[in-house]
Amino acid sequence: MFHHHMHGRSCGPRGGGWSRGPFHFSWDGDGSRSRRMFDSGELRFVLLRLIADQPRHGYDLIRAIEEMTGGRYAPSPGVVYPTLSLLAEMGHVAEQQSDDTRKRFAITDGGRAHLEENRDMVDALMARLTDLGAEAKRTDGAPIRRAMTNLGVAVRERLARGDFSEDTLHDVAALIDEVAQKIERLR
Repeated sequence: MFHHHMHGRSCGPRGGGWSRGPFHFSWDGDGSRSRRMFDSGELRFVLLRLIADQPRHGYDLIRAIEEMTGGRYAPSPGVVYPTLSLLAEMGHVAEQQSDDTRKRFAITDGGRAHLEENRDMVDALMARLTDLGAEAKRTDGAPIRRAMTNLGVAVRERLARGDFSEDTLHDVAALIDEVAQKIERLR
């Protein structure tokens, strides 16, 4: 059954599936607790390495990590932005002029030196992300991701209209539960 954690909150019934939070990701077929993707120090190196490639906004960094992992991991803004502030305080990145109101960061000479001093660890962290992306390509079903996105959009749009009764809410939940049960029985 599909199981999703968003920022530590369970969004589905028991069973295996995706677990995701500020530093977490795993595909846990039995619903077990996820392992840590990065500790905060490791995330600093990942962000710094991506900024070394090109100046980036916080959202660009989140998107870049999500793309590298085939959609399996995306750090939350609540973790990325404080980490960027810390990197700036450490003198590893500096804010650049931007065409819009978002803060764009570029690496400093000190940041490049810090990356170089920790090259082996940084390379290992980046390899962890790209390996996760390669695994996603091998194991993810694009049609299923598309269908799950469509389901989410349909439910959100239906709820946003606001013209529903308590019975309608229960009917929607029952439909989703029925589909989940049918998927569990598939061989």
